[in-house]
Amino acid sequence: MMMLMDINKFKHNMIREIFEEPEVIRKTLKHISIDLDKKKDLIPDKFNRTYITGSGTSYHAGFAGGYALSTISGISSSILQASEFASWIPQSLMNFLLIAFSQSGESKDVLAAIKVANERKADIIAVTNTSKSTLARMAKLPLITQAGKELSVTATKTYIAQLSAIYQLSINLSETSKYLSIDLLKFKKALNNAANLVKTMLETQSRIIQHIAIKYKKNNFIFLLGSGPNFSTALEGALKLKESCNIFAEGYAAREFLHGPMQLVNRETPVFFLVPPEKSEINEWLDLMNRFKNFGAPIISISTENSEVINNSIDSIIIPKGLPTVLTPILYVVPLQLFSYYSSITRGLNPDAPEKLSKVVK
Repeated sequence: MMMLMDINKFKHNMIREIFEEPEVIRKTLKHISIDLDKKKDLIPDKFNRTYITGSGTSYHAGFAGGYALSTISGISSSILQASEFASWIPQSLMNFLLIAFSQSGESKDVLAAIKVANERKADIIAVTNTSKSTLARMAKLPLITQAGKELSVTATKTYIAQLSAIYQLSINLSETSKYLSIDLLKFKKALNNAANLVKTMLETQSRIIQHIAIKYKKNNFIFLLGSGPNFSTALEGALKLKESCNIFAEGYAAREFLHGPMQLVNRETPVFFLVPPEKSEINEWLDLMNRFKNFGAPIISISTENSEVINNSIDSIIIPKGLPTVLTPILYVVPLQLFSYYSSITRGLNPDAPEKLSKVVK
């Protein structure tokens, strides 16, 4: 099995960058934590509403970030795609907080959203991987992730870095929140252990995921079901498959899939089930899995080790235990990144350079 120490021997940038993620998490958490301590005076504390925006993968990071802000710091937010931001915010709204995600800091749609926010006297927090970018310069508080240069067009480690940054910000905001009481020490300890959990998963599940990708190399329709914070993971996993494999993949909130899209399920449509770690929810997920099995759909589960879930799956990917549910997207997305990579090369494609895509959308 390929280990982390072999990181320079990978054939493609995408897989090398996935295996860099444990170190990216460590560096980003350390940098953002120190940066937030230094810039306490720049952290907004009075605002009418909170918006989160981004495009593509960055939008999905913002989606997961909105869940974290609500759960950890008690701040409710509206998550809008950057291209729709100007159309959706009320014309009369002023003095709001905007958290903008863009790995390059040069996305045309994100910068357009920032321009509108500035006109409305908004406070802007930027989460970007590029310190000298236009977005970083325009933000009141730029949070610079530490992913290093990402060479693959298909974003992986920059997504993990964005999650790390918004989780750290959520914890910092919780320390001054008057509305929520949680065990912050527990969250901090768990987040600081996330890198080790990702490393463990890469070392134990990569080969398993490769075999699953080979098994389904002729399937061109795939669905991904998640809930809570991992609804965003289902969306991001589907995007990776579209980008790297040229296949039709869609992510859904698990039970929402029953309201119409279920009609499309058959023996040719593998379905990923992103089963949450809470034991209290297992029975509901098992019920969903049985419904899909009745239609002959191949079921691939991603879950912490649970014999009932494994027994009801055609294939299983095991997530290490140790993170509160709100933080689990940083774990659950990694198998989907790996599956996308291995599916791409199994189909004879180059995951680093999808022919119709570019790294920065202008």
